Amino acid sequence: MTRRIALLTLLLATASAPALAQEVEAISVWGQRANDLGRATSASEGRIAYADFASRPLLRPGELIEAVPGLAATQHSGAGKANQYFLRGFNLDHGTDLAASLDGVPLNLPSHGHGQGYLDLNVLTPEFVHDISFKKGPYSAENGDFATAGAVAFETADHLHGDGLQVWAGENDYYRAVGSKALTSNVLVAADITTNDGAWTASEDLRKINLLGRAIVSGWSITALAYDARWNATDQIPRRAVDSGLLDRLDTVDATDGGTTSRYMLSARKRDLLRGLDTVAYIQRYKLDVFSNFTYFLDDPVNGDQFEQVDQRWIYGGAITKRWTLGQGWSARTGVTARVDDIGKVGLYRTTARQRRATVRQDALTQWSTAVWGEASRRFGQLDVTAGLRADAMGADVKAGDPRNAGTVSDVLLSPKLALAWRISKTFELYADAGRGFHSNDARGAVITVDPVSGDPAERAPLISPTDGAELGLRWRRDDLTLTAAAWALHVDSELVYVGDAGFTEASGATRRRGIELLADWRPTARLNLTASYAGTHARFTNGDRIPNAVASVFTGGASWKLGPTSSVTLTYRRLGAAPLIEDNSVRSRPTGLVNALFVQDFGPASLMVEVLNLTDSRRDDIAYVYASRLPGEPADGVEDVHFHPVEPRAIRAGIKINF
Repeated sequence: MTRRIALLTLLLATASAPALAQEVEAISVWGQRANDLGRATSASEGRIAYADFASRPLLRPGELIEAVPGLAATQHSGAGKANQYFLRGFNLDHGTDLAASLDGVPLNLPSHGHGQGYLDLNVLTPEFVHDISFKKGPYSAENGDFATAGAVAFETADHLHGDGLQVWAGENDYYRAVGSKALTSNVLVAADITTNDGAWTASEDLRKINLLGRAIVSGWSITALAYDARWNATDQIPRRAVDSGLLDRLDTVDATDGGTTSRYMLSARKRDLLRGLDTVAYIQRYKLDVFSNFTYFLDDPVNGDQFEQVDQRWIYGGAITKRWTLGQGWSARTGVTARVDDIGKVGLYRTTARQRRATVRQDALTQWSTAVWGEASRRFGQLDVTAGLRADAMGADVKAGDPRNAGTVSDVLLSPKLALAWRISKTFELYADAGRGFHSNDARGAVITVDPVSGDPAERAPLISPTDGAELGLRWRRDDLTLTAAAWALHVDSELVYVGDAGFTEASGATRRRGIELLADWRPTARLNLTASYAGTHARFTNGDRIPNAVASVFTGGASWKLGPTSSVTLTYRRLGAAPLIEDNSVRSRPTGLVNALFVQDFGPASLMVEVLNLTDSRRDDIAYVYASRLPGEPADGVEDVHFHPVEPRAIRAGIKINF
């Protein structure tokens, strides 16, 4: 019965997924997978069905993205802020080189107040997601801005997974309720409400709500999503203060850090499988108001260094994808996308205890982007060849508070793509991929002329920063064992970026990254599924210097046991390897390993769930940086030190799920 339910879920996910050039392998960190040899165009792409991640233990919603092999999500601040992502030797900050979408609607935010490409996955409710597809590297014509290291597409189900209610409770005043209800055969509503004080000395006081409504009208899927959150943040703290006993590892220096955010999305999507059309249009309203203090009393010994970042915008856009059958073995896909970000306010302010003292800069801008792309595929014997080309154009009109930093800018980029898949046998396939991709830079950094703080001349960043990449890979499957391997390389022309925390551009040279990825999935018995993935990366600036926070390795493993007809247990392990914290590699972060567990016991229409997060109670760092900061009584020029955010202590949560 369990296998039939899993198969039905997978079939529903496949039927409702958007049209793709080729079906891709269902790769998951653990769980059942389909044998899709002969359909994928690279070794590093895949699709994960709901049955494969439904029992995944999660500390935060953004960790759902760790179902993608080799991708890690951490946090250096409060739970309402976007995660920090790591993939293929990139410290992706909050999303600069990782593109993500939800039901075809892009989630990254360009020219954002906190960081370019800001990607806040707290908008997701994991129980509402039924399918995750991913493609790593710049080899696919359909993926554009921010897809340098990879692109991840989340899909929600038209009918979710049946009517039901979940109620959770856990340590540190953690409470969560998740429910969904089909009002008619074509209308559903769902809600996710969470509160959590966290393990920190200063209460996190997280209050979060996600609402989802969907109606199927004349073949169109009309979706409304609302997300609201507020929180207090415990940001990274200096190692010296913990070593001396001045601070506990769960303390904070500035207890007034935190923020509020909201995102409202309305989208319409129609997938016409007979005509090969996938059409989506959307409108979004987004706000963020976040307070941070990373250097404490370095810049202002009296009032402190807290700053506020504000972003308020409307987003309009859409995309059309068409599949073509051309005859004589040829097939093709074409697409066009367009987007406008009407950013009414993006600002940086000096604050004390969330009260504004001074404006560093306050701007408004309109940013647009459009793209046309196409790819053609044909099989020559055992060899599948896919060639693609993408043309991107974007521009912006920046109305800066300081007229010297106002202006207009635009740029275009052509990106060729090539994918080869050689079917050696029914169980073995080889791949070769190459292509150009890019990430955009903050439009304010592309027109800036003076540093808003010092008034000194400022270096401009290009609006588009190209990346060239290539990959060789293989996939082998026999019986219940699947092995996947990939070797890849990426060259980034420039990593000059606009720093939202400071309001100016920061120079960073060209980089080269190369690495390997290995994935094994084994189902030795009908009740046991084991998986493991390893990603190793060599990352350098072209002058030989190390790239700070370029993690050298990510290892994930999982085991899922069916203990009996009505019970199961899942264990996951993630090890984030060490990384250089400064260019000369004299200071490095420490590896961090985390074990999570989830036990489920079914009682007919009800289920009991017990989740243990950080099972071994690790006291390692979630993330670490090196920079200068100043605590009261320290030298005026501060102290260079490691600043870290610890992983959260072991936490136990229990939930009851009732299916109606």
